[in-house]
Amino acid sequence: MIRLGIDSLLASPSLLKELGGKRVALLGHPVSLTADFTHSLDALARVEEVRLTAAFGPQHGMRGELQDNMEETPDEVDPVHGIPVFSLYGEVRRPTPEMMDTFDVLLVDLQDVGTRIYTFLTTLLYVLEEGARHGKSVWVLDRPNPAGRPVEGSTLRPGWVSFVGAAEGLPMRHGLTLGEAALWFRSTLDIDVDLRVVEMEGYEPDRGPGYGWPVGEISWVNPSPNAATYGMARCFPGTVLIEGTNLSEGRGTTRPLETVGGPALDMPRILATMEEMAPHWIQGCRIRPCHFQPTFHKHAGQIIPGFQIHVDDRAYDHERFRPYRLVALWLKAIRTHHPEYEIWRDFHYEYEKDRLAFDLINGGPQLREWVDDPSAQPGDLDEICEPDEEAWREERREHLLY
Repeated sequence: MIRLGIDSLLASPSLLKELGGKRVALLGHPVSLTADFTHSLDALARVEEVRLTAAFGPQHGMRGELQDNMEETPDEVDPVHGIPVFSLYGEVRRPTPEMMDTFDVLLVDLQDVGTRIYTFLTTLLYVLEEGARHGKSVWVLDRPNPAGRPVEGSTLRPGWVSFVGAAEGLPMRHGLTLGEAALWFRSTLDIDVDLRVVEMEGYEPDRGPGYGWPVGEISWVNPSPNAATYGMARCFPGTVLIEGTNLSEGRGTTRPLETVGGPALDMPRILATMEEMAPHWIQGCRIRPCHFQPTFHKHAGQIIPGFQIHVDDRAYDHERFRPYRLVALWLKAIRTHHPEYEIWRDFHYEYEKDRLAFDLINGGPQLREWVDDPSAQPGDLDEICEPDEEAWREERREHLLY
């Protein structure tokens, strides 16, 4: 059975003794839960050695109630424990010196989904950097990566670092737990921070059927409102790209980021073209053509054609499923059959006004350019991605804990 980082901490007298006499803060959200579903803040408050003095919430808030991107959370005071809860997705995204002055040790207990763009990864980097700057300790209470170990996508290009792209060299699907990512950040970016990863026990990221998510051992709790299933985490390295388009990533449906579509698409021809162009890019899952009606967000109230990616039955192949390429192929087929379709959405995305959202999400313009180039073939995208993927598998090796 798996034991999460928070439970490992609570079960370790030696670790708790190290926290004695120090001011402790928690960076958490709704999934910051112990095995018995006690919120980590409440569990820590019950421990005699732990003196809680502050808490921090990432995007979507400590309670995770805010639905969409760019919905900020205010600071508040915890009504039970009477400590300040600072928002790292509001007036600031990086903790201020005043915030850093409220604690000696920051415990990070966040459930990530294993994709570079998910902002918890950037928030982790920011607290590591500020911890180094202010002489604070950062302990990451590790949790599973539900997307597992596979690596996919081109790496973040120079000049494209943003709140949805923490560091150059990270591929879209990185295959790290948050604790392992912290170790990579410290080493690669030369962050002189007092870092400790409180490891999980019994975590086997290569074991099925969960392959990263311990099915039957831990309940899935949404780390953000549209992360509705661990299947979403499997699809997200590809479907997140649709956030930067005028197509729908399924927000406003019951299966967001597993279902995609768009108005006026000739989906039978598009799916047939995908099969012709790169059949090996759509393996390892089931693709079910469908129509859906978003109740909010893009195309709300319209019935639009699209498809759902199914990754939760015996057809799922963890190593062959490549969501980044699958979604890239869909965009390529749309461009083939609807050459005038306004795919790219120009809008204010995650505090960026001057760079196209799709390129920001992708970590550079290379994918958009491939989609828009009529002569570009699937092999051309492989030539971009495969060297990055292979280099990353080797680079991350020394930081793997499980």
